Amino acid sequence: MSELIVIAFSDETTGFEMRTELVKMQKDYLIEMEDAVVVTRASEDDIQLHQAVNLTAAGAVGGGFWGALIGLVFLNPLLGAAVGAGAGALAGRFTDIGINDNFMREVGHSLQPGGSAVFILVRKMTADKVLARLEHFHHRGRVLQTSLSTEDEEKLREALSGDHQRAIPPAS
Repeated sequence: MSELIVIAFSDETTGFEMRTELVKMQKDYLIEMEDAVVVTRASEDDIQLHQAVNLTAAGAVGGGFWGALIGLVFLNPLLGAAVGAGAGALAGRFTDIGINDNFMREVGHSLQPGGSAVFILVRKMTADKVLARLEHFHHRGRVLQTSLSTEDEEKLREALSGDHQRAIPPAS
């Protein structure tokens, strides 16, 4: 079962920095994420979702490949690639995996203009090591919402508030 974590920041840059750090941790096998999205609010009505994966582009590339391959069979690879890319892009455009876009836009309206929020859908993680790696985000973010247990959510809140002694247990 996946856990949802939403952390807000007063500026846009910090949200992107956190997502970058989470991706690094995923490469180090400390966290396994299904989705990581940065939501920014530039002005009153300007809410933008910065997805980690552009499904439209991915669909176009995959569709172009398969279209060209099928086109080779029917002796017209260019037409097959064009049709496949168009169909793949359209399929990618209307595919929504991970965190619900409408939910993220709703939460985005609660941000102050110029702020950001990071939405993370976590499959599994090594919590103590992840909290230690997020050390430089102390006093910079606040937890808006999680589906974590009360105890784990409190540890995350303490880690972001800068209370390092209580948030991360000492190593044995």
